Amino acid sequence: MDASTETSIAIRNLSLSFGLLDVLKDLNLEVGQGEFLVLLGSSGCGKSTLLNCIAGLLDVTGGQIFIGGRNVTWEEPSKRGIGMVFQSYALYPQMTVKGNLSFGLKNAGVPKAEIEERVSRAAKVLQIEPLLDRKPAALSGGQRQRAAIGRALVRDANVFLFDEPLSNLDAKLRADLRVEIKQLHQKLSNTMIYVTHDQIEAMTLADRIAIMRGGQILQLASPNEIYNRPANKYVARFIGSPSMNFFEGTVDGGSAPRFIFADEAFPLDGYEFQDGGASGPASFGIRPEHMVTGTEAEAAPIRLRGLVDLVEPLGSDTLVRVSAKDQLLWIRMDGLATVRYGDPITVGFDAARANLFDKVTENRL
Repeated sequence: MDASTETSIAIRNLSLSFGLLDVLKDLNLEVGQGEFLVLLGSSGCGKSTLLNCIAGLLDVTGGQIFIGGRNVTWEEPSKRGIGMVFQSYALYPQMTVKGNLSFGLKNAGVPKAEIEERVSRAAKVLQIEPLLDRKPAALSGGQRQRAAIGRALVRDANVFLFDEPLSNLDAKLRADLRVEIKQLHQKLSNTMIYVTHDQIEAMTLADRIAIMRGGQILQLASPNEIYNRPANKYVARFIGSPSMNFFEGTVDGGSAPRFIFADEAFPLDGYEFQDGGASGPASFGIRPEHMVTGTEAEAAPIRLRGLVDLVEPLGSDTLVRVSAKDQLLWIRMDGLATVRYGDPITVGFDAARANLFDKVTENRL
């Protein structure tokens, strides 16, 4: 069985079990040539396990893995043509940066001139040329991670695997290196698979995101698609900070569909149902930035009145929690908003910006 030549990595019916524990469950995935795919999910969802299976660091229980159209399911990691960057820098402390970058190439018998050329090229791309003669102890965390990326880069691999490479860094350094990794991908156009639990990293880096839970992929789509059209309630709740606001109620289908919540009826005129129509128990989800206040709220199709419960100024914007209809709702307002705890407030929104999920299956309606 061969994968398409346009497919860099293909995973067919992959399963992995540790005793009675199923970690990956009949998983299928295709990664395009030159694509940046992010595996995103909470701890224990199987994302790092999947990456380690692709790298050959774990033996699978069932299924097949193809890289570049070649079945590598049982091949050694060194023969898979991949470069891997770990969460821990894993640098040899007794070697200089140059020694760390060249060590694997020397062991592989690569000619000295070619080693020099590869190390020089990687150092230039990563802007670590002044650091080549330093040892890891003399480097900052960001410099060490650049060196670790450089060690993968010198392999001239077609596929790069990143296992939460920025999680040990502080917020500012994480943001800076995130930009550098994005630029690195734009320069090289290599296939990259990146594991993270940080949704900001996922949204900013990925061509596509695979949301994982319980060893399965719940949704595989572009960041925009996942954010605006989540496949189910779990994805909707997982992506976005603050999380999506949910109202629990009932969909009343028909010629004038509406959502019934408490003593309110939300008109669903602008909502497009997946299968043409629906009725029954459902969850109505609306993101904080899709809710408006003030004069905009008074003109909105759906309005709720409540009280300000909490205010979180963030500079560029202000997060406001509102208590309405015995429910707490998050709203994202302008950074100059002057609302205070206890203020009466009207919030408004349009059902066309909302998402409806079946109460039982939690799938998007």
